[in-house]
Amino acid sequence: MAASVYHSTFFFPFLCPFSAKLRHYRSKTELYNTTSNEVRTQAPMTFASKKDTEEAGKRLYLGMDFGTSGARYALIDKQGAIYSQGKKEYPLYTSEEPMDWVRSWKTTLFSLLEDVPSHLRPLIASISIDGTSATTMIVDSNTGDPLCRPYLYNESCVDALPVVKSIAPANHTVCTGSSTLCKLVSWWNIEDSNKNSALLLHQADWLLWLLHGKLGVSDYNNALKVGYDPELDSYPPWLLAQPYSQLLPTVTAPGTSIGCLKEDIRSQFGFPEDCVVCTGTTDSIAAFLAARATQPGKAVTSLGSTLAIKLLSTSRIEDARFGVYSHRLDDKWLVGGASNTGGAVLRQLFTDEQLDKLSEQINPMEASPLDYYPLKAAGERFPVADPNLAPRLHPRPESDVEYLHGILESIARIEAKAYSLLKDMGATQVEEVFTAGGGAKNEKWTKIRERVLGLPVSRALQTEAAYGAALLALKGAQQIVN
Repeated sequence: MAASVYHSTFFFPFLCPFSAKLRHYRSKTELYNTTSNEVRTQAPMTFASKKDTEEAGKRLYLGMDFGTSGARYALIDKQGAIYSQGKKEYPLYTSEEPMDWVRSWKTTLFSLLEDVPSHLRPLIASISIDGTSATTMIVDSNTGDPLCRPYLYNESCVDALPVVKSIAPANHTVCTGSSTLCKLVSWWNIEDSNKNSALLLHQADWLLWLLHGKLGVSDYNNALKVGYDPELDSYPPWLLAQPYSQLLPTVTAPGTSIGCLKEDIRSQFGFPEDCVVCTGTTDSIAAFLAARATQPGKAVTSLGSTLAIKLLSTSRIEDARFGVYSHRLDDKWLVGGASNTGGAVLRQLFTDEQLDKLSEQINPMEASPLDYYPLKAAGERFPVADPNLAPRLHPRPESDVEYLHGILESIARIEAKAYSLLKDMGATQVEEVFTAGGGAKNEKWTKIRERVLGLPVSRALQTEAAYGAALLALKGAQQIVN
């Protein structure tokens, strides 16, 4: 492993029981000023008042999460107490394209900075941002202006897949149409001009550039799907041999200080002179960091519209045939994949009210005899790699309670199969699962999963990716101090 790798205990410097002072914060009734664009979370949180902050002389750390439909921020102290948080939906700007994402993201970034309480801004020591994985931007290397519309995380450039497969190792992470490298190759093949002054950035890279002003810096989590090798800490020779390698950004570890916040932004919003901007990560990695699963064998299952699994392992596992890949997490590996099953299927069949009422009637200790493969449409990525796999949601019993029970149990079986696959491929065996996403709120489903997995399953204390991004900001600030 390269010498730049930081030990995992440094990555999570406050993973210890909360202090008496922090418990005092938890008991506070004063929350941040709530606007129409901010929400109070039901998850366990900690908040501090203005008086607490001033008395303690705190330094705070700001993380921002840019997801698929909106962005959030979280502001924490060194112990992990949350001082403020909020969210914004992306404004719907249009131009020649159906949606002007670049303008929308930029507007949202500065709206979030404006939403941070003004009395807390002078205490912010560092900032970091996470963005959607493989959301790709080609910009002018002199001005930072986009040369084309962004390639979104879920876009597939199958036209470039044969070329990418011809140069990359078999079953490499880049050998999928939605990889960053496929998007870069697709742009390179259709673009006739601007190649000499072009630069590839990821969504988080570009947003961070707006804050620090140094073009061409990325992190090894975002760069994974363009072909960066986080184990060697470099781009591989097969990628550097390509003519478009000149567009690739410099790569550092997530949470590395890039430079100070630009003076005009610092002055406009009232940030301190020594506030630094740090490299970010992807949204899914940030969500894992927020869960604070720090030991090998600990895993996070995200039950959102899809089912995503990330397991902390001492071994690196990669195989595009099964949709399995590994992100580096300091001196360990975060292995996993994403299934197309999940909450989107449930939303097709039941309302939220029905899900709540029907779930109450399920006995989670009894196994359902129904065997489904719940998918919204044909196609599966992980743990079964079959683009033509058809949804299986029949036969449907007369009882809606039995039907929902069968679906929830079938999704749990898919989750169990996914963890079993990772073990068979050489990953550290899962010992405990934390749950994030909307499905984490369903207690009956949690008990079903615990029985099917044969493992302890609990809801993650923190589930917001913005919190994980704030941890990266803390990491960057501590590097400067140390």
